Amino acid sequence: MTTVIETTRFSVLDRSRTREGATAPQALRDTVTLAQDLERLGYHRLWVSEHHGVPGVAGSAPTVLAAAVAAATRTIRVGTGGVMLPNHRPLVVAEQFGVLESLFPGRIDMGIGRSVGFTDGVRRALGRGKDAAETDDFAGQLDELLAFFAGTSPTRVHARPSEGLTVPPYVLAMGEGADIAARAGLPLVIGDLRGRERMLRGVDHYRAQFRPSVWAAEPYVVISGTVAVAGSEPEARRLLVPEAWSMAHARTHGTFPPLPPAERVAALEMTAKERELYESGLRGHIAGTEAQVAQELAEVIAASGAQEVLVTTSTYDREGLLESYRRLARIARLRPPQGPGG
Repeated sequence: MTTVIETTRFSVLDRSRTREGATAPQALRDTVTLAQDLERLGYHRLWVSEHHGVPGVAGSAPTVLAAAVAAATRTIRVGTGGVMLPNHRPLVVAEQFGVLESLFPGRIDMGIGRSVGFTDGVRRALGRGKDAAETDDFAGQLDELLAFFAGTSPTRVHARPSEGLTVPPYVLAMGEGADIAARAGLPLVIGDLRGRERMLRGVDHYRAQFRPSVWAAEPYVVISGTVAVAGSEPEARRLLVPEAWSMAHARTHGTFPPLPPAERVAALEMTAKERELYESGLRGHIAGTEAQVAQELAEVIAASGAQEVLVTTSTYDREGLLESYRRLARIARLRPPQGPGG
């Protein structure tokens, strides 16, 4: 009998996290290598992200990294999760994705978000204010971007080589962003799994407000979050430790650091606030043995009606991460595709 998990696509967002004792260039190479491994396992897509001025993240130029990933793979779809549109001119974004689609036809996804820089300094360097994501006309920017592919830009400028190409767009969103995706008739990427009630409300609202478009005739929902699978529950929890600590450090010190090994985190003396944030960072994810993860995944997929799960797991232990993806591939009964697919 086919299960709900087996009818769901599984994809990965890799943020090119840097690790203690390793360099940022190594983190980028790790992302490329991971894409090759995920392709062999049968994952549907590999997406890369945009972060600026963050010590713990090497991925600052997603379309550049996507090109490297696509060049090193053959069948897996490649895209961005996402390009932050407030940081760029829509024409330039259209041109970049037009080049990617021209070089790797039928394999490129255009994930678009609306976040701005993590710190005041980064926002100033990007020419953005603290509230830029709230005050900018993201819906208008999105319309302008898509118009360049259709050749209908009111500027009368023609994006080359983008015009006439089809690069599937996705909106990364919570709250108002889900409304924008629905009104534009675009697929929605929504997270995270730790705030499930809010996520499910957003999904319901998106479906209720969805307007069919040339990009999507029906709502398409991708739910995103951390999934860790191991031989035991403690082993799976161990994979969550580095990012939980780095996030706690970021919220108490203002800087997201490279991921530390789990063993070092276990030996740390934390302040009460750090401990509270660290423990909070370990809760709410889907983590455990294959049987435990399969059950929880089936429940959240059934509740959300999602067509796809975008896994966003980061950890210090690269072999442990790959093993988690191997186990998840077994749960979902993934098979490597025979050629580029949508």
